[in-house]
Amino acid sequence: MGMSSIFWLVVIVIAVVVEACTVQLVSIWMVAGGIGALIADLCGAPFWIQTAIFAGVTALALVISRPMVKKVMHFQKVDTNAGRYIGKTGIVTAQIDNTEGVGQVTVLGSVWTARSSDGSILPEGENVVIKAIEGVKLIVEPERRRPEAE
Repeated sequence: MGMSSIFWLVVIVIAVVVEACTVQLVSIWMVAGGIGALIADLCGAPFWIQTAIFAGVTALALVISRPMVKKVMHFQKVDTNAGRYIGKTGIVTAQIDNTEGVGQVTVLGSVWTARSSDGSILPEGENVVIKAIEGVKLIVEPERRRPEAE
């Protein structure tokens, strides 16, 4: 076993280790390329051909398998940030008055600065639905205006 065989084995092992340490497919295609280059080395091909085979097989494996892998692996986006508040019901804890620039809503246990969606004044204690988030402010409307409530 020559030095280039050892080189390709190291490339394969590193690619496998990197793949094992990641959640997504990152280097699996290099494993295929490394195997192709190792076979070329064992057949006596010069190093530049081995390198070309490595690059070609890696690229081919990526092109062929990536679309299939994307279809099979359904990554579902889970909204864990502010977007989770949209559509939720909150309660006005400080009167909302857009003209005065005041108002607070408590929703899902968090207190937010809030503004009404139509500019109306919403009294403390009113239930509201979060329609949007603009910067650090919730845009809300009274719960009674929700189509589901009618």
